[in-house]
Amino acid sequence: MAKYRMVRGDFWKNPIILEEMTPEDKYFYLYLLTNSNTTQIGIYRMTKKQMAFDLGYSIETVQSLMERFIEHHKLIRYNPITRELAIKNWGKDNLHKGGKPVMDCIKTELKDVEDTSLISYVAETIPKGEISSLYESFCKQDVEKELSHQLDDNTYPDTESVEVDDQNKPRDTVLRQQSSIDHNPEIEDLTQTQSQDVKEIFGFWDNNGFGLTNFNGKQQLISWLENSSFLQPKAVILKAMEIACANNKRKLNYIVGILKNWRNESLLTVEEIDSYHENQKHFSKNKHSFPTGRAIPTEANLDITAGEDW
Repeated sequence: MAKYRMVRGDFWKNPIILEEMTPEDKYFYLYLLTNSNTTQIGIYRMTKKQMAFDLGYSIETVQSLMERFIEHHKLIRYNPITRELAIKNWGKDNLHKGGKPVMDCIKTELKDVEDTSLISYVAETIPKGEISSLYESFCKQDVEKELSHQLDDNTYPDTESVEVDDQNKPRDTVLRQQSSIDHNPEIEDLTQTQSQDVKEIFGFWDNNGFGLTNFNGKQQLISWLENSSFLQPKAVILKAMEIACANNKRKLNYIVGILKNWRNESLLTVEEIDSYHENQKHFSKNKHSFPTGRAIPTEANLDITAGEDW
């Protein structure tokens, strides 16, 4: 298939592009949409070093732009482990017509995606049709594999739900579960500030692939807002969730493992966590031993007990 990418003429009329993006943002976004690594599916591998080389920017500038597009514009996702980047509106702008050559190409490229949560992310904006169904089939396969893994290895507690397609779940069941969250006495009894914190945590959970229907996991996570020794509980919880995303470990017990390690090491604010992390990197570069008594959690030393009912 010919390697070319089209940018729609109304690209420049998009309110986000017109009013919120700086000239540098627009340049970067056009690059993300048209560079030589792009694929038919809107998910592709790209290192920040390659971006910097192509654009003539420093890696630090690319990192800043990436964070802006992920956190502020919310137009992309990036997995730093697999080096895969997904463009949110790719399906809406590019995936309108099917046909056997196009479908075969999409199917082949979807098979190569390592972080399958990115497939769900792009699928959200694809117009309903055969292409949308193809994406959804890969999302369902991933859910089935995850469920099978949990049942076979008993790695995670039964109380933690896997993400499923709400369309395959009875609507009244979804509404009842959502209502139980919205009208949960524990949430209603929170102060206004704490209620806003809950909304931010839930929003991050929903927007980053932790499981839209995993209401039990959400409820258990917010208990850390009230019943923890952290001085900045919301910021610390969000920090732990960011680390889980970076390591492609979107599981409740992984987040809780990070939080337990920070609590046990008396790292009670984001500033303390970041400061110690920087010190750890400094000592590593200079080949000195790490300081004793504290440790930033890593995938290898997380305090996660298999089978524990979180």
